Amino acid sequence: MSTDQGLTPRHVIAITALISGIVALYLHLWKLGLAGTLACGASHGCETVQFSPWGMFLGVDVALIGTVGYALILVTALVGTSPRWVRDPRNTLLLAGLIVPAFLFTLRLKYYEFIVMKSFCPWCAISAVTITLHLVLVTLDWRRVKRGES
Repeated sequence: MSTDQGLTPRHVIAITALISGIVALYLHLWKLGLAGTLACGASHGCETVQFSPWGMFLGVDVALIGTVGYALILVTALVGTSPRWVRDPRNTLLLAGLIVPAFLFTLRLKYYEFIVMKSFCPWCAISAVTITLHLVLVTLDWRRVKRGES
């Protein structure tokens, strides 16, 4: 058995989860006053979004939820790239169990950001693009493991 499994959707999910997790952590630390000035642009959309009623969910900072969520996605995807788990559909199902609710939550956030507040946060857009990409990639990964590819 070869250990050269090639690049799978799980590898891309892991890399992009790491990037978006760092962005979410930056936003959370900024909100706590621990990250200095927020680089956002002249429109101040980031501040508007971060300190809106939708910047919290059940009393928890949305950026912190994103940080934890991306960390869980990262770890799950990394475990799924190991030779032992690379063909196991349970890893893909676990990833989907993390990604699908996150995608739906992101749709809710984007609705409030764009439609209700008529604002735009470029940092939040990174997360929205990432979780949408993750939804596509987890679907491709499901097809891959169902075909028995590594």
